[in-house]
Formats: sequence, C-alpha cells, structure tokens
Amino acid sequence: MATLTAAKPLDRFSYVSFDVVGTLIDFEAAITGALEKIAADAGMTVDGEAALAVYRDARRQPGALRFPDDLGRCYVQIAAATGLPDTPENRRFMVEAVGEARPFADSVAALARLKARYRLIAMTNARRWAFEKYEEKLGNPFWASFTTDDTGTEKPDPGFFRQVFEAVGREGGSRDDILHAAQSQYHDIGISRALGMTNAWIQRRHAQPGYGGTIEPAEFTRPDYHFHTLIALAEAADAAFDN
Repeated sequence: MATLTAAKPLDRFSYVSFDVVGTLIDFEAAITGALEKIAADAGMTVDGEAALAVYRDARRQPGALRFPDDLGRCYVQIAAATGLPDTPENRRFMVEAVGEARPFADSVAALARLKARYRLIAMTNARRWAFEKYEEKLGNPFWASFTTDDTGTEKPDPGFFRQVFEAVGREGGSRDDILHAAQSQYHDIGISRALGMTNAWIQRRHAQPGYGGTIEPAEFTRPDYHFHTLIALAEAADAAFDN
C-alpha cells in the first residue's frame, strides 16, 4: 500500500464507492478475448493492445449508445484498423461478450471483506442490464448502485457523483464519509479529487504500459491511496480497523 497524501485513515469511512468496469470487472480481457475469437474464426490474428488503443479512441467519440451497447459502434473502428471482418453478427458478439465480462481474480473476495467494514456503492458507466450481470458475478455486495441508466449521465460528469452524495445524505452521511476506489484516472480519480473526495487508485494495469482500453486523462491526478490490487485495499482496511 502507498498512502500518498495526509489521507483520512481508512477506518474513518462509512462507505466505499467503486468504479465497476475496469476496477472490479476485467472488461479489457472480455474485449481482447472476443476479438481473438473473431480473428480465429476468420483465420487471422489480432494484437490485443493495439485493438484496445483503437477502442479507447472510439470510446471517446460521442454516440447515442452507452457501454456495453456501444461495443458494436466501436467494433466498426476496430475492424477497420485491424482488418477483422465487420459484420452485424460480430458487432452483436462484441456487445454480448463484454456484457458477460468476468471479475478480476481478487474482486469477489476483496468485496466480501470490504462489505464487512463499509456500505459499498457501485458507480458505473455501464447500462443497468449489464451491471446486473456484473453484480451477480461479484456476489451481490452493494448497498446501493448507480448506473448510467439511473443517472442519465456518465462519469466524469460531476452530476453522476452528486446523485450519490444525495443518496448518502438521505442516510445522514456526506461525501466526507465516502472513499472512492477506481482504476480510471479519467473517469474517477481526477473528478473525485476535484469534488473533494478521498480516493484510492486501483492501478490494475500496473504491470502494463499505457492506459489500455481506458480513456487517457488530460493530466495525472495523484491519489490519496494507491494499490495495485483490490485485495490490497481490503487488507489495508482490515489493518486500519483492527489496530
């Protein structure tokens, strides 16, 4: 664990809010796995990291659909860049495959441990239909959940976070009672800092260069807490409460 600022101790929070896709759910593995299947069926190979870079740029471009429904739109650009066959079937396959993305190896155990200490809040740019699949795979650990269908917007829009603050406020809490845990500098770490939250950066790609399938931030935000895995956050929380 690295505590990078004079951060509020972990045993002083009542809630932990989470980015879901990329922090708890391994969407990159789902994307590259689906692309490898399409490539194999076509007698081709595909560079997964290069494809993720195309996806990242495509994801930044505005569209009417939201994650993971927008995988069909993004696949059009991936196919154009990689030479993979662009068919309606392959576009649907990408949406379905990412909708069935799996948790990271430590997510379920870490969330179970954190649930014993905090109320857990899911904050995801995924649509509700996909989140419900992810939540079940994660063991249904959440006290509350907010999807892009519920909020009508996507992170890093401050309006998404404010709806969470309002929900916590109805329980007598405030943003000061929430630790925000996320892997995305662009969607979560920067805006949570701007809104005055304490945050924990879960650097899932610590062993890999670049930002993969996540939009690159305009500038890096130094987090309050920095972990390479979610289980490391759970261990640090246990240590804080048990001391």
